[in-house]
Amino acid sequence: MMHWEQLLSLKRQGDTHKRLRKEQDEVRLGFEVDYDRIIFSPYFRSLQDKTQVIPLSKTDFVHTRLTHSLEVSVVGRSLGRLAGAAILEKHPYLKQTHGYGFNDFGAIVAAAALAHDIGNPPFGHSGEKAIGTFFSHGPGREYARDLSEKEFEDLLRFEGNAHGFHLLTADREGVPGGLRLSYATLGAFMKYPKESLPYKPSGHIAVKKYGFFQADRTTFAEIAGELGLIPMSFGSEAGYCRHPLTYLVEAADDICYTIIDFEDGINLGLIPEEYALEFLIKLVQDRIDTAKYRAIPSMSDRLGYLRAIAIGTLVQDAVRVFMEEEEAIRAGEFTVALLDKSRFQAQIEDILKVSVERIYRSQEVVEKEVAGYRILSDILEVVAAALVAQFKGSGSAYDKLVLRLLPAATREQSHNTVYECLLAAASYVSSLSDGAAVHLHNKITGKQL
Repeated sequence: MMHWEQLLSLKRQGDTHKRLRKEQDEVRLGFEVDYDRIIFSPYFRSLQDKTQVIPLSKTDFVHTRLTHSLEVSVVGRSLGRLAGAAILEKHPYLKQTHGYGFNDFGAIVAAAALAHDIGNPPFGHSGEKAIGTFFSHGPGREYARDLSEKEFEDLLRFEGNAHGFHLLTADREGVPGGLRLSYATLGAFMKYPKESLPYKPSGHIAVKKYGFFQADRTTFAEIAGELGLIPMSFGSEAGYCRHPLTYLVEAADDICYTIIDFEDGINLGLIPEEYALEFLIKLVQDRIDTAKYRAIPSMSDRLGYLRAIAIGTLVQDAVRVFMEEEEAIRAGEFTVALLDKSRFQAQIEDILKVSVERIYRSQEVVEKEVAGYRILSDILEVVAAALVAQFKGSGSAYDKLVLRLLPAATREQSHNTVYECLLAAASYVSSLSDGAAVHLHNKITGKQL
């Protein structure tokens, strides 16, 4: 059984002393510092020009990764505070002995939710697959002979969650420990606390994907040990049960993309407004003020009204499930997402089905993803070759020119293996914004001088 007093650890990488909650400055709590460090990081800033699902529209506003992340953090804060208040009522010693308050839970979930997409590549959901395809079916196949099976799997199934953990925690020249977030926030961020192999060893939600690269295995194990996460064994391999607050971070993301992607599709005309009546009202029928709704003249304002009630409804229901399953979650025995147990599961599935058909497979989205495949593959080919050649001391004049295009932190970072070179190349490409990737690709292919 995992214990809340461990799970709420304020420890940061490199700490030599304990950080106790009851000794914290109430004006600026350590968990709130996490939020600040994330929002001021260059990785978060680049999300303003990364596609969420729908490419940036010239006719109307759609969500980028940045606006999506901000909204998920707001929903996450509400989930955390509501659950925190219930947890403190159930386990009063957390407040009486240790000094924790419900806002601590809100701050942890908000910070982890803010960072949840920080490692995702450009060009929407196809970015990860584009990087993986470069290594499975593209020029990157030749590097397999230089890597262990697990190292190559990190690249074959390049995972934005693992890359996010890498960005948040990896040492850089002069910057030990990355952003040095609290272990509680990093634990809540760890959506899939396992390494890349074995692939989907069970049906547990925590092992659906993977959450850390081989390069970060030691750091991951240290954080999991400090938090008291329960080990999960897969034969000779190992992973961990989720931090309980991860379920709330996941719920915040699920709520936002279910409702807000749907709203974007309606605003852009990809989904008829009547669908809002047919699907959203099923979610809010017990809470909607029908007269108020009908009196709103603007379509976008009507959608906003339905969206607000729908999100509030799902937040309350997710907290209900979380508290009903709190002991099972802390025992590592809860194997699905919170919304999978929602009383509104059927309505959520109906909305997602329409979104898949009308938005995620729309011509505009497909065109963006196709372009992204080619752009990321071309950039990765020249950057990986240049970094590996530099490591082996065999770089051509062209390789040296390519290196000069890279940020100093990437170009000058010392690499001890081919794996580290390739991971640095994939990390660099994944950290590019959509616009920066297009600009760099034009440079590399000679379309722009």
